[in-house]
Amino acid sequence: MLPALLVCALVSLSVAAQDLQALDPDLELSRTIYVTENRPRLSVAAEQMKVVSRRGGNATLPCRIQMDQSLTPSRKMRIKWTKLTSDYLREDDVFVAMDYHKRSYGRFHGRVHLQGSAPMDASLVITELTLEDYGRYKCEVIDGLEDGTVVVSLDLEGVVFPYFPRLGRYNLNFYDAERACRDQDATVASFDQLHEAWRGKLDWCNAGWLSDGTVQYPITTPREPCGGKDTVAGVRTYGLRDKEKNHYDVFCFTAHYQGRFYYLIHPSKLTYDEAVRACQQDGAQIAKVGQMFAAWKLLGYDRCDAGWLADGSVRYPVSRPRRRCSPTEAAVRFSGFPDKKHKLYGVYCFKGHN
Repeated sequence: MLPALLVCALVSLSVAAQDLQALDPDLELSRTIYVTENRPRLSVAAEQMKVVSRRGGNATLPCRIQMDQSLTPSRKMRIKWTKLTSDYLREDDVFVAMDYHKRSYGRFHGRVHLQGSAPMDASLVITELTLEDYGRYKCEVIDGLEDGTVVVSLDLEGVVFPYFPRLGRYNLNFYDAERACRDQDATVASFDQLHEAWRGKLDWCNAGWLSDGTVQYPITTPREPCGGKDTVAGVRTYGLRDKEKNHYDVFCFTAHYQGRFYYLIHPSKLTYDEAVRACQQDGAQIAKVGQMFAAWKLLGYDRCDAGWLADGSVRYPVSRPRRRCSPTEAAVRFSGFPDKKHKLYGVYCFKGHN
């Protein structure tokens, strides 16, 4: 059966056509029919499209069901949350609810539930946030033939840092890059995170992997070795690269940690192995690069003493530039990957809070 609106439109067109033919029987009529559908009787909306939180904390992703008054929510209404991957080629299941049946998936198991502050509230609460929780989430509501979706972004307070291992520059394929960031208490940064870091004055001339499989690098001061001095500032891109065959550095992202980062006061300088043991004797572990960057950027940690880190590099964080200690800028200063037998440096430790 045709909807009443469509029947009325067809009748009106038929009457108009008959009137024209009565004026001129030989007239050939060309008719275009425009059909206007009624608005959806069920939709979903979010009060905010981006939620910002921190690692270890909680976040509520908003999703509110809007339903025509002629509809009554059925017991078979399904609410489904999925996480969109960086390349948008698939969606990872997060949480599904239908009536009294609820299920969480994968690494979200036991950490997600619906807020349920009102009958039409489908907002998702995620607890104990991890670095991997960053990204875009889709809320989908299905009730019979009616459905609606909305996408909400979850952002984490954190810092982007360029990274390459002891092997040297341009030695990481994409999968090596993922492991390298993970080993340093970080994840591979997204384009949005790198772009935000560039807006914060990150300038780095070496290209690195991003989470979507592209290779890019941020330039705030154009110069000849970095694309040319007459080019504009921006995030330069090599585009998508072969994840197995191509080798670059990587841009990592890390966030607030739960624990204590500190420089270990020790009576003498240490070799790498001695540095590892010294932290263990203090009830801690030798700190990772990501933990140093988080302490420097997010907590303002400042120390002019070069110290060993877990990857065998030597670095020190300076948040207050001064003579003989990063005189021109606040930065994590990098002293390279020295011989691990050299007894020339202190050590930075990390003591986690369980």
